[in-house]
Amino acid sequence: MRKGTERGRPVRWQDVAVSWSRYAALGDSFTEGMDDPYDDGVFRGWADLVAGRLSEVNGPGFAYANLAIRGRLYDAIVTEQVEPALAMKPDLISFAAGANDVLRRRCDPPALMERFEATIMRMRATGADVLMFRFADVMSRLPGNNLVAPRIRFLNQAAGEVAERTGARLVDLWNDHEYANPALWSIDRLHMSAAGHRRTAAHVLAVLGVPADPSWWDVPPRPAVKPWLIARSDDARWAGRYLAPWIKRRLTGRSSGDDVRPKRPDMLPLD
Repeated sequence: MRKGTERGRPVRWQDVAVSWSRYAALGDSFTEGMDDPYDDGVFRGWADLVAGRLSEVNGPGFAYANLAIRGRLYDAIVTEQVEPALAMKPDLISFAAGANDVLRRRCDPPALMERFEATIMRMRATGADVLMFRFADVMSRLPGNNLVAPRIRFLNQAAGEVAERTGARLVDLWNDHEYANPALWSIDRLHMSAAGHRRTAAHVLAVLGVPADPSWWDVPPRPAVKPWLIARSDDARWAGRYLAPWIKRRLTGRSSGDDVRPKRPDMLPLD
């Protein structure tokens, strides 16, 4: 009999009550799975991990679609992903959007969250359970924190209120201070590492009442603090490799996801 561990006691997977058989994941790079690649370079990420666990617990017949595409702004996510996902008749939807919008100077957070609530209500009206997120604090280590951090805090506060009004399930990463550990983030400092995605998957499963692999909660040791000159040299290399291309895309009206297709556009069983 396969067993897991939840809060120090054994849990039989067969005893876990799971009512979901069709899971659709919607969003941007956070849900696509950057930067947690499989061996073939396709990104895995927390949503794939969650789907794998739900498939294992639920048994044959569980199906999963992931329509998320890196770089997508909120309105594009809604336009391109919501109705196609609802046509698949999911009974569980994860919706993470808005993080790219707050990086734009003209973002209006209150107006964004009004649209966000309308979208959550649209999905909830189908009878599906909906997962939404308070995002972890990534901006404290990045340029533009003074502009963006207040927007993130507003979105996270509003997300809790939207979840309460709509009956969505809130995954709160903001109040998990382990995400301050750079080891949970990739070399680009914006997307999560494999360890970050595993911990996020564990948070999602906890909200669903499904036990995760206990190792997914594990956090790698914090990297040693580097001497000032070495740290500044690392910052300069990071800016050249990641920040400058991001700025160029903003100036030219392009996105990192312009030529990217969803990795699982159809609702299919896991292999």
